[in-house]
Amino acid sequence: MAPVLRAHLQVTVTLVLLSFMLGLAAGGKLLVVPLDGSHWLSMRELLDRLSQKGHEIVVVAPEINVHIKPAKNLIMKMYPVPFTQEELDYAYWKMSQHVFEEGTFLERFVKTYEHVKNTSAMFLSTCTYLLYNKELVRYLKESKFDAVFTDPLLPCGQIVAEYLSLPSVVFLQQMPCHLDFDATQCPNPPSYIPRVFTDLTDHMNFLQRVKNVLFDFANYFLCDIVFQPYSQLASEFLQRNVTVVSLLSKASIWLLKIDFVLQYPRPLMPNMVLIGGVNCAPKKLSQSFTYSEKL
Repeated sequence: MAPVLRAHLQVTVTLVLLSFMLGLAAGGKLLVVPLDGSHWLSMRELLDRLSQKGHEIVVVAPEINVHIKPAKNLIMKMYPVPFTQEELDYAYWKMSQHVFEEGTFLERFVKTYEHVKNTSAMFLSTCTYLLYNKELVRYLKESKFDAVFTDPLLPCGQIVAEYLSLPSVVFLQQMPCHLDFDATQCPNPPSYIPRVFTDLTDHMNFLQRVKNVLFDFANYFLCDIVFQPYSQLASEFLQRNVTVVSLLSKASIWLLKIDFVLQYPRPLMPNMVLIGGVNCAPKKLSQSFTYSEKL
């Protein structure tokens, strides 16, 4: 199947699934709790198409952000957060630098730990200021939404969906520590699926499989730093004991921005849909420049 046709088909399937959640006969009302950065840029394409189909889209986002800006086809509900634009820009810049750093596993692990520790507090405060914004939460309760559309890498959307007793659709590429596997009870054999930082493929000998299992412990340690505070925040807000995994397990549909042409094959569950084609918006390449300009 041609790449353009496949991408169009994936977007169409995604729109059908979301339209089904919102009701096919009439325009539904969708609450969007996004994650900033490139996550939002790929989500915007779907939201634009849903808006064209007559659905009402309400986006809840922090006033300080990088890419989430007002648009004519979206209703924006912004809320204050306790950091500045300069602090946020620096955090994203540091994140982009970290991706290209090289070194041994121990060096990369230490750098990742420091980066995660410094940035997770900022993202957690974003969620806290949303949940405890009484005026905004009152508006969300009174608005009678049909579903919540969110990026689970920031579990705030799932907390909101649970609080409002709404079905949710999650939109992601992958989650650290395989929380998406745990939440969906999807098989995740370490003899088959390479872990982060291992530089392994899906074809491993015995010693490589042992290494793959050992690396899981380090990944779960990092995840505990990031996601455990959300479990505590959700438990306090919902007034009952919950975990991030239990919240994610409530998601009705998982839209996965992966493509097995570029990524290793992995098991899937019935409510997982591959939509790799929406990662990049369609764009025609200019043929007017010369070979020297390419260099």
